[in-house]
Amino acid sequence: MEQPLVQSQSKESMILEQIQRVSESMTGWLKFLGIMNIISGAFTALSIWGIVIAWLPIWLGVLLLQASGRISTSRFSQNRAELVTMMDKLRLYFVIQGILIIVTIAMVIIAIVVFGSLIMKYLSGEAFDSF
Repeated sequence: MEQPLVQSQSKESMILEQIQRVSESMTGWLKFLGIMNIISGAFTALSIWGIVIAWLPIWLGVLLLQASGRISTSRFSQNRAELVTMMDKLRLYFVIQGILIIVTIAMVIIAIVVFGSLIMKYLSGEAFDSF
């Protein structure tokens, strides 16, 4: 009866080892993208309007760097619980990125409707009646 328990533990440890290997192979990309997001945020902050939104790419970059750090900590301390923290950082990154994409799509749709209606108004000649 103890045989299935031993097999399930070995399968779980194999899965954890695979997760560890995959996460270790992505640390370089996480660091690169994190640094690029921070640099992007710094350049965004150079404009007056950019100061308002520059914190977003900087925050996203910090999240990626923190996730990469958790992978390194997990590797050196052999503490697999760090992988859970890494996944939570990545989850938050993807949630924020998804919300930003939804907001951007909504703003583009609003801009298309507003500018489209202005163009239609000018093309129909109604704008010239007020002069």
